[in-house]
Amino acid sequence: MPMYEYEILDTKGEPTGKTFELFQAMKDPHLTKHPDTGQPVRRAINLPNIAGKWSDIKGKSALSNKNLERLGFTKYERKGSGYMERVAGKEGPKSISADD
Repeated sequence: MPMYEYEILDTKGEPTGKTFELFQAMKDPHLTKHPDTGQPVRRAINLPNIAGKWSDIKGKSALSNKNLERLGFTKYERKGSGYMERVAGKEGPKSISADD
Protein backbone atom coordinates (compact mmCIF):
# COMPACT_ATOMS: atom_id res chain seq x y z
CA MET A 1 0.00 0.00 0.00
CA PRO A 2 1.29 3.47 -0.83
CA MET A 3 1.62 6.27 1.69
CA TYR A 4 -0.30 9.42 0.88
CA GLU A 5 0.28 12.88 2.29
CA TYR A 6 -2.72 15.01 3.15
CA GLU A 7 -2.86 18.78 3.74
CA ILE A 8 -5.09 20.08 6.53
CA LEU A 9 -7.32 22.94 5.31
CA ASP A 10 -8.81 25.88 7.17
CA THR A 11 -12.52 26.75 7.12
CA LYS A 12 -12.09 28.64 3.81
CA GLY A 13 -10.47 25.60 2.16
CA GLU A 14 -6.95 27.06 2.17
CA PRO A 15 -3.95 24.94 3.30
CA THR A 16 -2.82 25.58 6.88
CA GLY A 17 0.72 24.28 6.28
CA LYS A 18 0.06 21.22 8.43
CA THR A 19 0.20 17.76 6.89
CA PHE A 20 -0.10 14.11 7.85
CA GLU A 21 0.69 10.82 6.13
CA LEU A 22 -1.56 7.81 5.78
CA PHE A 23 -1.08 4.32 4.30
CA GLN A 24 -4.02 3.73 2.02
CA ALA A 25 -4.90 1.26 -0.72
CA MET A 26 -4.94 2.79 -4.19
CA LYS A 27 -8.54 1.67 -4.67
CA ASP A 28 -9.71 3.50 -1.51
CA PRO A 29 -11.30 6.92 -2.00
CA HIS A 30 -9.22 9.87 -0.83
CA LEU A 31 -10.07 11.43 2.53
CA THR A 32 -12.05 14.65 2.79
CA LYS A 33 -11.86 14.92 6.60
CA HIS A 34 -9.05 14.27 9.08
CA PRO A 35 -9.62 10.83 10.66
CA ASP A 36 -9.08 12.13 14.22
CA THR A 37 -10.14 15.79 14.26
CA GLY A 38 -12.67 15.96 11.41
CA GLN A 39 -10.93 19.00 9.87
CA PRO A 40 -11.20 19.29 6.08
CA VAL A 41 -8.22 17.81 4.18
CA ARG A 42 -7.04 17.26 0.63
CA ARG A 43 -4.52 14.84 -0.79
CA ALA A 44 -1.21 16.54 -1.54
CA ILE A 45 0.50 15.90 -4.84
CA ASN A 46 4.07 14.65 -4.30
CA LEU A 47 6.75 13.14 -6.46
CA PRO A 48 6.85 9.36 -6.21
CA ASN A 49 9.96 7.66 -4.78
CA ILE A 50 10.79 5.06 -7.40
CA ALA A 51 14.06 3.13 -7.53
CA GLY A 52 14.81 3.75 -11.19
CA LYS A 53 18.06 3.65 -13.10
CA TRP A 54 19.29 7.04 -11.84
CA SER A 55 17.70 7.15 -8.38
CA ASP A 56 19.63 7.42 -5.10
CA ILE A 57 18.33 4.02 -4.02
CA LYS A 58 19.65 2.34 -7.16
CA GLY A 59 22.98 4.24 -6.97
CA LYS A 60 23.70 3.09 -3.43
CA SER A 61 23.22 -0.56 -4.32
CA ALA A 62 25.35 -0.19 -7.46
CA LEU A 63 28.25 1.13 -5.36
CA SER A 64 28.05 -1.55 -2.69
CA ASN A 65 31.30 -3.33 -1.84
CA LYS A 66 29.89 -6.65 -3.04
CA ASN A 67 28.82 -5.24 -6.41
CA LEU A 68 32.12 -3.38 -6.96
CA GLU A 69 34.08 -6.56 -6.24
CA ARG A 70 31.85 -8.55 -8.60
CA LEU A 71 32.60 -6.03 -11.36
CA GLY A 72 36.37 -6.27 -10.76
CA PHE A 73 36.95 -2.98 -8.94
CA THR A 74 39.05 -2.41 -5.83
CA LYS A 75 37.83 -0.03 -3.14
CA TYR A 76 39.76 1.45 -0.22
CA GLU A 77 38.26 3.19 2.82
CA ARG A 78 39.98 5.50 5.27
CA LYS A 79 40.54 3.67 8.56
CA GLY A 80 42.67 6.28 10.29
CA SER A 81 44.79 9.34 9.71
CA GLY A 82 46.94 8.55 6.68
CA TYR A 83 45.83 4.89 6.57
CA MET A 84 43.46 3.19 4.11
CA GLU A 85 42.34 -0.44 3.99
CA ARG A 86 41.01 -2.48 1.07
CA VAL A 87 37.32 -3.30 1.63
CA ALA A 88 36.40 -4.62 -1.82
CA GLY A 89 38.34 -6.36 -4.56
CA LYS A 90 41.24 -8.76 -4.64
CA GLU A 91 43.88 -6.75 -6.53
CA GLY A 92 46.31 -4.31 -4.96
CA PRO A 93 47.81 -4.03 -1.49
CA LYS A 94 45.69 -4.88 1.55
CA SER A 95 46.36 -1.44 3.05
CA ILE A 96 47.89 1.89 2.05
CA SER A 97 49.71 4.07 4.55
CA ALA A 98 51.22 7.56 4.29
CA ASP A 99 54.19 6.23 6.27
CA ASP A 100 55.25 3.88 3.42
